[in-house]
Amino acid sequence: MVESIGDSLDRALESAFTRRPPQSAQAQMKYLVKQLKGTRAVAQALGISQRTVERYVKGQLKRPRQDLRGRMEREVKKRWQPQVRAKAKQKAASTDGLIVSTRARFGFTAAPGTTDDARIRDITQALPPQFADRLFTAKEQGATERQLLQIAAEGLAQMYFRANNTRAHGLGVEFTDVEHIDIEL
Repeated sequence: MVESIGDSLDRALESAFTRRPPQSAQAQMKYLVKQLKGTRAVAQALGISQRTVERYVKGQLKRPRQDLRGRMEREVKKRWQPQVRAKAKQKAASTDGLIVSTRARFGFTAAPGTTDDARIRDITQALPPQFADRLFTAKEQGATERQLLQIAAEGLAQMYFRANNTRAHGLGVEFTDVEHIDIEL
């Protein structure tokens, strides 16, 4: 399964964490109970019973099933160090930008048999802050994976194929068949 661009954005923000999130099941449950203000809310968020949450908090249960462990880790990371996450987002959107590494099919509208035919390319490209801002804003507003990929494609077209709009003006870039995409701050 190809990782989504939304997951890659989340992982990029997690790289800015200054402390590790809670590791044990008990510590994760305690953190979630504190964040969500009660065991009932945690139970609903994780799709388990309130009693199960209470057992993890007390330490009576220690080893969650694989799927539950993944849900717990995701919920903790989603809420871990919100101020650090916000600072990293702000820095990327105002000064630093992002680095996008992808393996995908890129092509242009051109005659068959030319070098402009769509083909798989490995590209690692720094995107300026305005694209970081657009990606984070779109993700926060609930944009679909396709919309996020479109923003990334516009950034790659401008910076990689058009060399920051110094050549190939008006070149339409197609970005399909994404095999891999990774984003770093």
